[in-house]
Amino acid sequence: MDPVRATDPSAPPGPLTHLSLPDSSEARPQSGADGRSLSGNWTRSSPERASVLREGVRQCLQQQCERTVRILHAKVAQKSYGNEKRFFCPPPCVYLAGPGWRVKPVQGQAHQAGETGPTVCGYMGLDGASGSTAETQKLNFEEQPDSREFGCAKTLYISDADKRKHFRLVLRLVHRGGRELGTFHSRLIKVISKPSQKKQSLKNTDLCISSGSKVSLFNRLRSQTVSTRYLSVEDGAFVASARQWAAVTLHLADEHCSQGDFPPREGYVRYGSLVQLVCTVTGITLPPMIIRKVAKQCALLDVDEPISQLHKCAFQFPGDPPGGVGTYLCLATDKVVQFQASPCPKEANRALLNDSSCWTIIGTESVEFSFNTSLVWTREPVTPVPLISTLELSGGGDVATLELHGENFHAGLKVWFGDVEAETMYRSPRSLVCVVPDIAAFGSDWRWLRTPITVPVSLVRADGLFYPSAFSFTYTPEYSTRPGPPGAPEPAADADALLESIHHEFTRTNFHLFIQT
Repeated sequence: MDPVRATDPSAPPGPLTHLSLPDSSEARPQSGADGRSLSGNWTRSSPERASVLREGVRQCLQQQCERTVRILHAKVAQKSYGNEKRFFCPPPCVYLAGPGWRVKPVQGQAHQAGETGPTVCGYMGLDGASGSTAETQKLNFEEQPDSREFGCAKTLYISDADKRKHFRLVLRLVHRGGRELGTFHSRLIKVISKPSQKKQSLKNTDLCISSGSKVSLFNRLRSQTVSTRYLSVEDGAFVASARQWAAVTLHLADEHCSQGDFPPREGYVRYGSLVQLVCTVTGITLPPMIIRKVAKQCALLDVDEPISQLHKCAFQFPGDPPGGVGTYLCLATDKVVQFQASPCPKEANRALLNDSSCWTIIGTESVEFSFNTSLVWTREPVTPVPLISTLELSGGGDVATLELHGENFHAGLKVWFGDVEAETMYRSPRSLVCVVPDIAAFGSDWRWLRTPITVPVSLVRADGLFYPSAFSFTYTPEYSTRPGPPGAPEPAADADALLESIHHEFTRTNFHLFIQT
């Protein structure tokens, strides 16, 4: 097989790709990684436009002035009936993070003298549906000690007039001057009538909680909404907060492993299991504890059924003497402490708890949208923000292509490897295909590289809006030797052609994908 040459005299200047940039249809890839026909058109910016964009993308990667919108919410919501209003618990919340929020806007959008606080305001509600009467709630953002801005919607609910089984939250962000920044959607939320009181079965896992899931814990004294406290993290320690809640990862723990070491253990969490709670943001952990089912303010010590959404539970610290009922995770005002339970006088295998030791558990979801507006001034919203979920490489024939799977894709997006634009084809709102740029596009010394080159994978909208991602692409170099000192024997005449052939054969078969942590 003849290797694709690194250059083509008839090609316009610009980054090199495995296509060698000819216009003939023979050089275009005809199928994707799964063999399906690629029905779209391959597109790339003009050389002049690509040169301008490349410098801007390079600045975006160096300055890292992106903005991130993070929506955090529960997986399920309890429906309200009649005139009651069962507000979502924990309340959906929004975090605005990233240095881009603190960069002064341009084109007359700068703050006025003495003006402080967030640069945007937010409105949250339920996505539209016929018959829905849910109100939109304004979010008041407050700056946190970690420089993030926080806001939550405490009075959202879904009424029984809304017959949907699933819905999404909708967040609308608007600049102070009235210009719309964008509309962002949450993950799907399942609607339930009330927590299941039946013994859970793994035949119906819709409401069960698996190891590695993200959950929230809250405590409500005497079923009063105003007394609700959420397990949260402040200043490097777990606390009970009336304002904010933390998403924690629920791991099945192993009593023989050291704290913080979580060997992969799949499966659904059952009562009586040893578990460990880890904050998803800070990594702070609680000691391993045994999760117990709670009924009538008693911990049931002999129940091993699967845990379900919105169940009442308690967390017992292990290591108690035989026959002891143990100590339990408890809140005291805004602190998290231990409570010494007492035996139940009427029934064995039960421990009497106080209100503050009884927690409600619920699964949580989060979605993050990142973008950078420093490349462009546009009055168009930044949404829909594309989200990449997986990458799929196809390296056969004379072309290596990478398929991006995700959501919110459109024909105006181009894939970038570092500061090199890739020829891109739009396939569907969930699929983009691009041609992997040749490694020579990243520097003239690629022949003598000894270490891999890792470049971030990003998306750029047609107007220059930059969307970073958590994915990167790594080129692994082949072995080669630098030219010898003066007077050394010259390599064979065909050595460079041979090296060129080896390079292309190698780069077609030795790409590696990594997710940055």
